[in-house]
Amino acid sequence: MCHPPPSGGLGEEENLWIACSLCNDTKLDRVAGRDPVTGDLVRLFNPRRDIWSKHFAWSDDGTMIVGRTAEGRATVALLKLNRSSLVIARRGWVGAGWHPPTETESQQPSP
Repeated sequence: MCHPPPSGGLGEEENLWIACSLCNDTKLDRVAGRDPVTGDLVRLFNPRRDIWSKHFAWSDDGTMIVGRTAEGRATVALLKLNRSSLVIARRGWVGAGWHPPTETESQQPSP
């Protein structure tokens, strides 16, 4: 697995996060992005510290991630979390009953 060099963090397993190569290549060591609504530079969602459901929601059909906060919107925009390939995959997962995850799965930050 390839990982970008750590930005002030340790390159140890507990400091790494699984991500697709496109998200990894896009995020790199960025910790902030532009909120597409306000244009403000805001910190990005941190899956180790933040609660997913505070910053994001699923669209009614379960195929798109909607940013609820400036941080959520900036993260969705920067990582292109609603690019067509992901929306198509989610549509298939919804049809199979695998998606979206339950509310309790997105309540707590990861350890």
